[in-house]
Amino acid sequence: MEVEMKIRGLIMDPVTNMPIVILKDASSDTVLPIWVGIYEANAIVMEIEKVTTPRPMTHDLLKNLLIGLDATVQKVVVTELREDTFFAVIWLDRSGESISIDSRPSDALALALRMDCPIYVEDEVLKNSKLATTVSDRVTSDDLRKYLENLGEDDLGRYKM
Repeated sequence: MEVEMKIRGLIMDPVTNMPIVILKDASSDTVLPIWVGIYEANAIVMEIEKVTTPRPMTHDLLKNLLIGLDATVQKVVVTELREDTFFAVIWLDRSGESISIDSRPSDALALALRMDCPIYVEDEVLKNSKLATTVSDRVTSDDLRKYLENLGEDDLGRYKM
C-alpha cells in the first residue's frame, strides 16, 4: 500500500552535516527522513524556492525531455529500504502506456517537484524505517525520529547551502 507524502522541508543532520529531506504523511504525523547528498538537496531546494538558472539543470532537462516526448510523470514512489539505502520508482505515462523508471529517491523527489506530481512511500518502507539503525552511536533512530517529529515551522524553514 502506498502512502501519499509531501516534502515538509530540508534540514541538516546535526551529526553528519548531511542534508535530510523530510517527507510527511499528508494525513498523519508520520515523517520519513531521507538523507541525500549536497547536490541533490540543492536541486530540490532550487525548485522549492523557485530559483531559475540561465541554463537548465539536470532535473530541469529531464522535465523538458519528458514534456518534449509527450510523457507525464504520474507519481514517484519510494519503494524499498535495503541496507540503509532507499530506492524509488518514477512512473511515467506516454500515450496511455505506463513506464516505470528506477531512480534514487533524491532524483525522483526533485523531478516530482518540477512535474507537480504526487509522492508516495510504500507502507512497508515506513514500517522498516522505524527499525533502521543510524550510523552514529550517539544518536539512535528513535532519538532522531523524536527530534524530527518535534520540529516547528521555523525549524523547517528555508534550507541554506
